[in-house]
Amino acid sequence: MPSTHSASGAARDHFQVLIVGGGTAGITVAARLRRAGVRDIAVLEPADVHWYQPLWTLVGGGRAPLGVTRRPEASVMPRQVHWIREAATAVDPEARTVTTAAHRTIGYDHLVMAPGLRLDWDAIPGLDAAVGHGAVSSNYAFEYAPYTWELIRGLRSGTAVFTQPSGPVKCGGAPQKIAYLAADHWRRQGVLDRIRVVLVLPADSMFGVPVWRRALERVAERYGIEVRLNSEMTAVDGAARRLTVADHSTGTEDGLAFDLLHAVPPQRAPGWVERGPLTDPASPYGYVEVDKHTLQHPRHRNVFALGDVANLPTSKTGAAVRKQAPVLVANLLAEINGEHREQRRYDGYTSCPLVTARGKVLLAEFDYDQRPAPSIPLLDTTKERRDMWLLKRYGLPALYWRGMLKGLV
Repeated sequence: MPSTHSASGAARDHFQVLIVGGGTAGITVAARLRRAGVRDIAVLEPADVHWYQPLWTLVGGGRAPLGVTRRPEASVMPRQVHWIREAATAVDPEARTVTTAAHRTIGYDHLVMAPGLRLDWDAIPGLDAAVGHGAVSSNYAFEYAPYTWELIRGLRSGTAVFTQPSGPVKCGGAPQKIAYLAADHWRRQGVLDRIRVVLVLPADSMFGVPVWRRALERVAERYGIEVRLNSEMTAVDGAARRLTVADHSTGTEDGLAFDLLHAVPPQRAPGWVERGPLTDPASPYGYVEVDKHTLQHPRHRNVFALGDVANLPTSKTGAAVRKQAPVLVANLLAEINGEHREQRRYDGYTSCPLVTARGKVLLAEFDYDQRPAPSIPLLDTTKERRDMWLLKRYGLPALYWRGMLKGLV
């Protein structure tokens, strides 16, 4: 089993490459570095469970069991990579050290920042106290996703509200996807006409890329969903089953009673990252500053970042990490070897399988310029497709566990 000790039994306190975070981004980079021949790698990760989070929407929609999204962290840690089972609490890029919650100081030659983001439940008054019981749930935490399905399955009439906060969130389409899965279920049960479905979105449109925006507008119309744009939930009273919605286009607020609320919490960088020296001054959410093409920190050339913690103008998805990782690894290897060749470039590719019904998915793929960037030839993924559902439910998880986390794809 991976450990933090050398053959002599002494604790290691310096590594050639230190990766902060053992989630999707951290493990993928570690695996690719090992395949490239880098031997002295450590991953700083306190959790003993590794989650495949993209399926939590289907868990909340009753289309997948929670158990298939979970594996032991030890099972995904690449061989011969040192696993430091502690949480990072500070970074000093001048001294080239990371401090842990156990008050250890670990040195590095090169640093990869991949600690993900944090769910800021407290940012919306009342949400932390309300979520997970009563009529409030969220697919953004594994402990609540099964409860979402319990609420959907039990609702026969009333008002169901689905919210998204302003700012970047993991998988920007997920707040909408659960609304469509719920509406599809209620339609199949013959009760949709007795349920008012409200979708509260902070942007001025349902999706940034026109071709998928138009498709989602048709989906919402099909289910009779009331879409509130330029709006967000600003407070919730779980006991009273009432929330406050701010309309930013008019500057007004109004109350809304609900019988079911699926709430997405605001999201930002981990606190120690947000307060640290690697933060992008341009990010109000504390994400790490990197060149958007090379994924290298502009002030510290031995520091790289990817995934949710990186301040990149693209969606925070596992598909984005899959394209970021090979670019980062190539550029990190060049830095390690002192090579002065042209750097690899990431074009902002991301992908979001937009679940619109049980068995139907729109696959949105696009780049920094919001241009469609299809990866599957000859298939029109701007239309709802059964095969894209199978890809979402079965193909992508297999690709994740067997390919991506092993540094193969």
